[in-house]
Amino acid sequence: MVYVATHNPGKFRELRAIFAPAGWTLAAYEGYQDAAEGDRSYAENAALKARALFTQMAHSEPTSVLGDDSGLEVAALGGRPGIRSARYGGKSMTWAERRAQLLGELGSRKRVERSARFVCALHFIARDGTETAAAATYDGWIAHEERGHAGFSYDSIFVGDDGRTFAELSEREKNRISHRRLAADALLAALGNRACG
Repeated sequence: MVYVATHNPGKFRELRAIFAPAGWTLAAYEGYQDAAEGDRSYAENAALKARALFTQMAHSEPTSVLGDDSGLEVAALGGRPGIRSARYGGKSMTWAERRAQLLGELGSRKRVERSARFVCALHFIARDGTETAAAATYDGWIAHEERGHAGFSYDSIFVGDDGRTFAELSEREKNRISHRRLAADALLAALGNRACG
């Protein structure tokens, strides 16, 4: 069993599906208290989340934990929203408002000026306290308007290789190619595909 340091249901659902073929069973920990995220790197934030959960669960039986930090980087915006993707425009904004703000900032720029990438950093702590990190990116571009109804966060404005937004993909399709999937593959490779214990 691996406990995930997140309160984001979409992220948890994707991670659970992505790691299932490797034999991992992911679970949420109801008592998880968010770690205070920094502004330096995705890797650092993923580690902060994983270490916070590992410490919070120290009173129970030893268990493995997984932290994820991810974001959207838009080249024309100097890499924003980046590490602050979930806080873009302020914590009180909804995801719809964040997407609208980003589209507004890009305005009518042509596709060549709308390049972007999703970034995902994962941090795994085994029962014995051993830590392993991995990260990956997926390149695409920002659509001129929202398309699709699946996914979450910026999925409905992020266009992938086949011209569809991530929100126009089925969950299975997205989980085969996404930044989160690529980071998971890198983590499994770093662990030698061994069991999560």
